[in-house]
Amino acid sequence: MTHTLRGASCRPAAGAGFAWRESAAGGILVCQPLEALAAHGWTTRQLELQGPEHACGREWKRLAAAAKLPVQAVRRMHQVHGSTVAVARAEAPGAPRADGLTSDDPSLLLAVRVADCVPLLMADGRSGAVAAVHAGWRGAAAGIAREALRAMRERYGTPADAVVAALGPSIGACHYQVGPDVEAAFREAGWPGSMLDSWFTRDGSRVTLDVAAAVADQLHGVGVMADSVHVSGLCTACHPDWFYSYRRDGAGTGRLVGFIRAQR
Repeated sequence: MTHTLRGASCRPAAGAGFAWRESAAGGILVCQPLEALAAHGWTTRQLELQGPEHACGREWKRLAAAAKLPVQAVRRMHQVHGSTVAVARAEAPGAPRADGLTSDDPSLLLAVRVADCVPLLMADGRSGAVAAVHAGWRGAAAGIAREALRAMRERYGTPADAVVAALGPSIGACHYQVGPDVEAAFREAGWPGSMLDSWFTRDGSRVTLDVAAAVADQLHGVGVMADSVHVSGLCTACHPDWFYSYRRDGAGTGRLVGFIRAQR
């Protein structure tokens, strides 16, 4: 049974350029500038990806139907909080150990699962190639966003100025307190202090991290135009009726999905 969201008529307001749509997977959030280049979206709790993976087959079928594809077209990853980006192929249905997928095949639906991490979706306005990226703090420290662009450039000739990127709901700095090991990982990765000062906020002994800001800034840093990077601004921990959140609910929580399909 489809999950009924309390206050469904009062969906949380996202950033400029984002809108809600109805779909076979329930309500989904879309980025309108990205929508012009690729079918895509971010799910809510109305897609009930919770519990053992083998029990979620019906929900994956609903997701595929939202993109007008069979469930066999969905390409997922075994996400490992790294910076590897794999190429999705029709003849290779397995789930690679990676945190990014890219393809220019419109018969495939790329999917990234999150429960606080940033679900980044990207499209190349010239070649039609797309990417779906999982960016938690480890992935952000490792530069997963720029690695995704590099993979698109090497595979499809994607120039940075042709990319439209959109960041779906993820945990905000308002709820994401981190330890010294997290900031140390960013410093050891070589990110400049000016960037770290804008990503990490200190209030006494409390340190918080804005992962979405880090991902957006990293895209700007490799040449993606500032007005082509769109941030939903929705915090998963702030909206329990709408989004799953690992930090809020613990390991038993479900997963939201960011999905994207190339268009020709």
